[in-house]
Amino acid sequence: MKIRHTDVLVIGGGLAGLRCAVGARRRGLDVRILSLVPAKRSHSVAAQGGMQASLANAIKGAGDNEDVHFEDTVRGSDWGCDQLVARMFTHMAPKAVRELAAWGVPWNRVRKGDHEAVINGQRVTLTERDEAHGLITARDFGGTRKWRTCYTSDGTGHAMLYALGDRAVAESIPVDERVEAIALIHDGGRCQGAVVRDLITGELTAWMAEATVMATGGHGRIYGVSTNALINEGMGAALALETGVARLANMEAVQFHPTAIVPAGILVTEGCRGDGGLLRDVDGHRFMPDYEPEKAELASRDVVSRRMAEHIRRGKGVPGDATKPEHLWLDITGLGAAHIDKNLREVKDICQYFLGIDPAKDWIPVRPTQHYSMGGIRTNHRGESPWLRGLFACGEAACWDLHGFNRLGGNSVAETVVAGMLVGEYVADYVEQEGGRLSMSPGLAREALAREEARIGAILARPGHEDAQAIRRSMEDIMTRQVGLFR
Repeated sequence: MKIRHTDVLVIGGGLAGLRCAVGARRRGLDVRILSLVPAKRSHSVAAQGGMQASLANAIKGAGDNEDVHFEDTVRGSDWGCDQLVARMFTHMAPKAVRELAAWGVPWNRVRKGDHEAVINGQRVTLTERDEAHGLITARDFGGTRKWRTCYTSDGTGHAMLYALGDRAVAESIPVDERVEAIALIHDGGRCQGAVVRDLITGELTAWMAEATVMATGGHGRIYGVSTNALINEGMGAALALETGVARLANMEAVQFHPTAIVPAGILVTEGCRGDGGLLRDVDGHRFMPDYEPEKAELASRDVVSRRMAEHIRRGKGVPGDATKPEHLWLDITGLGAAHIDKNLREVKDICQYFLGIDPAKDWIPVRPTQHYSMGGIRTNHRGESPWLRGLFACGEAACWDLHGFNRLGGNSVAETVVAGMLVGEYVADYVEQEGGRLSMSPGLAREALAREEARIGAILARPGHEDAQAIRRSMEDIMTRQVGLFR
């Protein structure tokens, strides 16, 4: 049996996992990252629009601060978030975005007179005041009173993930790719690592650790149509639940993004609407002001998604066919080709490759699609499970309750690095204060390895004829129909 040891075991190589690992490594700990895919292929790479941080650099962000961001987050959560966590988050977000800039993220920055948008039908210059060149700028996002979403065109997650991946290399943090954690090693009171399967060879290894961090992302792929990557199956939450000790929370809180392309379900960033894009119905009518006269397309995501669904139910959707369902239109033609080529490059590529259209000339078919999991492994504000010592979680896999019942756009990308930054420090504190005093149990690891080998062997030996894919499709269909926007 193969048993290996480390101080901190981070399961998941996306933004949250990488940033947590960097924080623990900088405290002098031995850290190991496990990832289903190469770290730079983690689903964090798909984030488009940006991360929220109250820098107040753009003209429309003037007067922004941590208090305003905090109030927007609480209101956007439908008053369901943990306000201590929200306060910590909004306090640290500006530091996180500046740190990422120092690590090489090429944030879009203010250049006099070059940054325009269409607001309420009028083209305005965002840098009307005489601002210094080079300040990190921001765009508008739904549910916010100030423009605070920092971005790199519409490839923010890509830029952030590559910068953090390079930082992990610089910190000499090893990343084991194409491996999957299949069970947690624990004695009922303390987590001591995980049983890990090599996806290429099938070999099982017991990784023993003083602290184990779940950063495995969300569970969007239990739905039939989702903006999530195929690897987002909720395995982190499943492993925690299967301990019988750690708990999950808010699993019913699932966010649907208003604008995913039809029929592929690929995300079209909220930055399209933040920059001035409009939602139109079958008649070409811009309908959102009829429902939400103040914020229109930039109401919070849960509101826009429900309004779109209601409008389709009223018979105002564009009829579907055998290749795609009923939908609505996202119109960004008014932004112009130059703006789209500069700030919405990925949207243009998605439209051309998956739809065969030019978004500078054609409307984009969209409808609400499962996007984000507010629920996850229940933790306290330090990212630690109160029931299973030594188990931590951060990012979308965790529920430290930042988002309540609805997440503001841009807050999840910010949460990955802010939570990773904070939880990395708390993990290091735990290991330094308690880990060294607690002996590891190789016998426990051997038992866990034997149990998982037997379980896999039993599955392979079963004589049944069930079709796993048919069962999965049935689950996806039930979730989409019964646990969607309206339940």
